[in-house]
Amino acid sequence: MATLGPDPMHVALVTETWPPEINGVALTVQSLAAGLSGLGHRVEVVRPRQSDEEAAEGPAGVEHVLVRGAALPRYPGLRFGLPARHTLLRRWRLERPDAIYVATEGPLGVSAMTIAHRLGVPACTGFHTRFDDFVRHYGLGFLTPAVFAWLRRFHNRAAATLVPTEELARYLRRHRFRNVRLLHRAVDTQLFHPARRDAALRAQWGLDGDQLAVLHVGRVAPEKNLDLLVRAFRRIQACRPDARLVLVGDGPARTALAQQHPDIVFSGLHRGESLARHYASGDLFLFPSITETFGNVTLEAMASGLAVVAYDYGAARERIADGQTGRRVPFDDADAFVEASLALAVDDPARSAMGRAARGSVEGLDPASVTLRFVELLSDLSLRAA
Repeated sequence: MATLGPDPMHVALVTETWPPEINGVALTVQSLAAGLSGLGHRVEVVRPRQSDEEAAEGPAGVEHVLVRGAALPRYPGLRFGLPARHTLLRRWRLERPDAIYVATEGPLGVSAMTIAHRLGVPACTGFHTRFDDFVRHYGLGFLTPAVFAWLRRFHNRAAATLVPTEELARYLRRHRFRNVRLLHRAVDTQLFHPARRDAALRAQWGLDGDQLAVLHVGRVAPEKNLDLLVRAFRRIQACRPDARLVLVGDGPARTALAQQHPDIVFSGLHRGESLARHYASGDLFLFPSITETFGNVTLEAMASGLAVVAYDYGAARERIADGQTGRRVPFDDADAFVEASLALAVDDPARSAMGRAARGSVEGLDPASVTLRFVELLSDLSLRAA
């Protein structure tokens, strides 16, 4: 087992979400845990006990410290961690980590930051979710300034705040976030691969031959801008009546959306090879969300050989060459999103060429390199605190 440097570290990863829950935070933290463990570092994951703990997934060699949690309102199946200061203080006094990474800003994350400060353990945070944007989509837009201010206070308690793009780093620095550091994202190009395309799966969607599968993967929730997704698809459908819209995921808006649009294919939650088959069996990936800090699904779709239409920020700005590997449209310009989606839907050769180019453009994104950079950041924080 390879290690980085002469002294393996003891790293605590604190997260309020973990697979089988499917979201960018859970999957990113799982990948970091696997990478650290594979390099020979001691890794403990502090997380809420899940309602079906036997289904919880994780890499071998990783310790799990389970704390109390509660159901997340309006998100069945997801939980958040309750305050756990006494548990963490007892544990970390006995077995002090060299560094702590706090991935979520909920009650458990606050407890971890408090105990890290008390014990003098260097802690960094990850800025994964724009909660200030989320509240606007749930009718609480008046809370946006207060939520953003709270996020700034939380992250400024850390020795560093890790973000996935330089664009987000510049934004946070302009808004008085301190010690913002860049940690790029990667994608498993062996798992997400065009070779996983499955004719039988497409037949389940009601498609055969060259009929068009328009794909979206993510939470079925208001903050994902799904009204625009449906609008773009209806425009496509007017020109290609054989097209089907396939949504992979689940969430609080699924029931209402299914009632309003019974012709949409709701495929539910999928993970691992099953998720990879869904990606590869699509033809065009639409991602209309305007609330992402990154958007991991963009890279997964590109690795699967799909042309992606997305707004010009986050993963799209970082990885999509407009007109070559997909389409980037001006941020929050709904008409431009619809037109770009239609243009690729009706131009099979251009769409296929972009999908092949998209695959080629992400083949060099190596998760191992992200882990090494993460270790470098943690090592630097640990040395500064020594």
